[in-house]
Amino acid sequence: MKRTSKVRKHPRAKVLRVRMMTPRIAWIGLLRLVGRLTRTALVMAALAAVAFGLWRGVQHVIYQNPDFQLGFIDLNPNTAFDEAEIVEIAGIPLFANLFHLDVGEITETLRERPEIVAASVERHLPDTLRIRITERTPAAWIACPEENLAPARRPGALLVDASGVPYPCPDLQFESAADLPLILLPSVPKKPIQPGKTPAQPELKRCLRLLATAAKADPQAIALMDTLQQANSWSITLTTRDLTVATLGLGDHDRQIRDLRAALDHARARNYEIATINLIPKKNIPVTTRSEPGHPRAVPVPEPSPTEVLLDRRARDLDALLNRR
Repeated sequence: MKRTSKVRKHPRAKVLRVRMMTPRIAWIGLLRLVGRLTRTALVMAALAAVAFGLWRGVQHVIYQNPDFQLGFIDLNPNTAFDEAEIVEIAGIPLFANLFHLDVGEITETLRERPEIVAASVERHLPDTLRIRITERTPAAWIACPEENLAPARRPGALLVDASGVPYPCPDLQFESAADLPLILLPSVPKKPIQPGKTPAQPELKRCLRLLATAAKADPQAIALMDTLQQANSWSITLTTRDLTVATLGLGDHDRQIRDLRAALDHARARNYEIATINLIPKKNIPVTTRSEPGHPRAVPVPEPSPTEVLLDRRARDLDALLNRR
């Protein structure tokens, strides 16, 4: 006779496990689990205690150690700021622990100043903050009366470096920058002049190019200049400290600066003052004067030396250059 269904067989281990799971065995298993959890908790507590001890040790050895208290500001020599000004600008707390100071934040604060081109800050243990800055070198003063930037040479007024970036004149730079020329700029609507940002006026670049060429052509030329202003689309007006008004083109500055210096030297030697001079023409330069030279007295003079003969010939050449006979 055939069986109509299969006999289901259960694994013996499984049957035994089920049969042996009594309340006593369950209680013992629970106690073992609690024991393992307790040991884990104790280990974690021990590790936390060790970490806390290490943290307290670091606090005591480093952050609360008086040997690491800020005692010196090592600032490189520069023409813009001294140590006290750097501390005030960067908001450096005096006598703070070196490790409490955020050197990255101090560096960024200094770099944001328009007077500073580059800056770096480092901790030098045990008590020194090393600060290195590169200040801007002034090329001229700038002013824009239409924007209430008065043409004044004083600390806080705007200087501009050779790259065309304006910045307030630091107190330490005022003495060396006091005799620099002043560039007068027109106003650009909706684009006011701001420290640290290159102005939109193209006239500034042209005047700075003239100053750079003048410095190369004649190292003393900058000292003669008082103001510069682009008068129109083809010329720049330069006023000297003696109130001579010179008209220069937008190019050929090397030659024009040499001609201006020669004309001023000639006028001084002949005892008259130039009111206006147009340096754009290469020959027959137009000149107006404020006074004519006086007639020298007829007195005996010794025979001229070769040097004097050369100087006299140069003076006659300058007369022809300036169209004065």
